[in-house]
Amino acid sequence: MSTLIANDLRMGYTSGKLRAEVLRGLSLTVDAGQLTLIAGPSGCGKSTLLSILSGLQRPDKGSVMALSEDLWRSNRRSLDHFRLRHTGFVFQGFNLFPALTALEQVMLPLGYMGVGDRAARERARVALDEVGLTPRAHLLPAELSGGEKQRVAIARALVKHPQLLFADEPTSALDAANGQIVIDTLRRIAHEHGTTVLCVSHDPRLVTHADRVLEMEDGVIWNDRRAEPKSENAS
Repeated sequence: MSTLIANDLRMGYTSGKLRAEVLRGLSLTVDAGQLTLIAGPSGCGKSTLLSILSGLQRPDKGSVMALSEDLWRSNRRSLDHFRLRHTGFVFQGFNLFPALTALEQVMLPLGYMGVGDRAARERARVALDEVGLTPRAHLLPAELSGGEKQRVAIARALVKHPQLLFADEPTSALDAANGQIVIDTLRRIAHEHGTTVLCVSHDPRLVTHADRVLEMEDGVIWNDRRAEPKSENAS
């Protein structure tokens, strides 16, 4: 089932007398239960596309239907509510709070959703267990490795039970071993939870682990291919 449908997206930036077109009439559909990778060279529009599809940045033209809701016809309050309830985000820089433990980091979005402290703590423990970090739940970010920080960020996104999970360069700051753990985790979330996982990355390993690869260049998708995914036990 297609949970994201974008039609004729156009986006550009003006600097002085110069106009740079970042997205040039791009259209796509993204299905649930799959890890979909957006790949391409720097400056091709990948991160801009991800921002528009996730409701963080308004396009100049075009539409985005997410879970049957027209994102860019919603008002700001409705859009914020949609993102809080239905989406999770994982970024290159982890975006963790220095003074909060791993458990507290994961509990945080549930507080904004009105979940009580006891239920939030239990859900956060389950999410940390899913990414293999239960023994590290009491530690601060400064006491965690880069890979562990990214797994905390994934647990924080996962704890909301999002239908849409967006990841922007989630492995670029990690070594090979930790990057592989993150890739495997994102793929497992898509397959086991039926989540739509959309990832922007330069990491070539993601090409072989993604269910689908959208290759971008100059603001358009020039190649759309279904990858042959590896088995869940493959490295």
